Amino acid sequence: MEGRRVSAPANRPRTGAGAAEAVLNALPHPVVCVDEEGRIVDVNVSAEAFFETSANTLRRHHIREFVPFGSPLIQLIDQARERGAPVNEYRVDLGTPRNGGERIVDIHVAPLHDKPEILVLVLQERTIADKMDRQLTHRSAARSVTALAAMLAHEIKNPLSGIRGAAQLLEQSASDDDRALTRLICDEADRIVKLVDRMEVFSDERPIEREAVNIHAVLEHVKRIAQTGFARGLRIVEDYDPSLPPVFANRDQLVQVFLNLVKNAAEAIGDASDGEIMLSTAFRPGVRLSVPGSSTRVSLPLQFTVRDNGPGVPEDLLPHLFDPFVTTKPTGSGLGLALVAKIVGAHGGIIECESQPRRTSFRVLMPMFTGGESRRARS
Repeated sequence: MEGRRVSAPANRPRTGAGAAEAVLNALPHPVVCVDEEGRIVDVNVSAEAFFETSANTLRRHHIREFVPFGSPLIQLIDQARERGAPVNEYRVDLGTPRNGGERIVDIHVAPLHDKPEILVLVLQERTIADKMDRQLTHRSAARSVTALAAMLAHEIKNPLSGIRGAAQLLEQSASDDDRALTRLICDEADRIVKLVDRMEVFSDERPIEREAVNIHAVLEHVKRIAQTGFARGLRIVEDYDPSLPPVFANRDQLVQVFLNLVKNAAEAIGDASDGEIMLSTAFRPGVRLSVPGSSTRVSLPLQFTVRDNGPGVPEDLLPHLFDPFVTTKPTGSGLGLALVAKIVGAHGGIIECESQPRRTSFRVLMPMFTGGESRRARS
């Protein structure tokens, strides 16, 4: 058979430019091709979404215009061109005000085989993997608080009741000076009981009653509460996707989540005259995560965002923002965001914070209602 040419079967599809383009656009990672001057010559659909710019606009510009000043990406392009070989760099921030802040990616740059003057850049976002890691951490922290809350309720509230009762008995026969001390004991005992009561929420392991919920009705309800109370005087704007499907959730718990987030945003803004809170909803391709108490995996395509133009969250607090007892407020208990993370995690969702001065965003990714879910899911 040596020297004999074997032709491909007649029914095998030929791979042409159209098929190659379809494959390129099916990739979940942004792909960008640049010429010898660094100008963008081609991109895939994921790259358009990443840079939030159309392909036609991208092709008219230099790659430098879409990445931070002095970005390592430019150096990688130069290295790949000098070596004529692929180069990689991991955990590079390509975030700019244009694309909404921090965007951590792994970068792979390689010359095109038949056109070495063209370099192919592949950007692999770390955001989703990091979100999953942090969400697992949040759930672990919530479980720790659950055990602590149960212990506190049993071991602290009963002795506190006895201490308060004894102080009230002493108050009846105490002098005016000593009565102030007994009153102090009662007040402090009451304060500790209130803190324990707040923590008992974490030990609530009852199943969640879930159904199809209109997130826009929830956000409008939260907005009305906020504008008549803690957010009076602040501007609250909406950017809603009217075609969004229902979310599979418990309505009352969603109200609690977004009331907490909007209240945090209002407190962060403070007395600023130009204070603004934006509530937005969008449909995004989501990651797949296991719902607690279930062996099934769900997609999280619904994105709900609360954004404020306050001073931002200190960088050293960001990784621990949803941990219990972590707070930026002098009088805060640090349990509000921990409770939010517990509720979102119990729904099988993800919550993430991105912050820079005058642009702090809390994003919640949740599953949508498909009609086939059970109304009851364990938290």
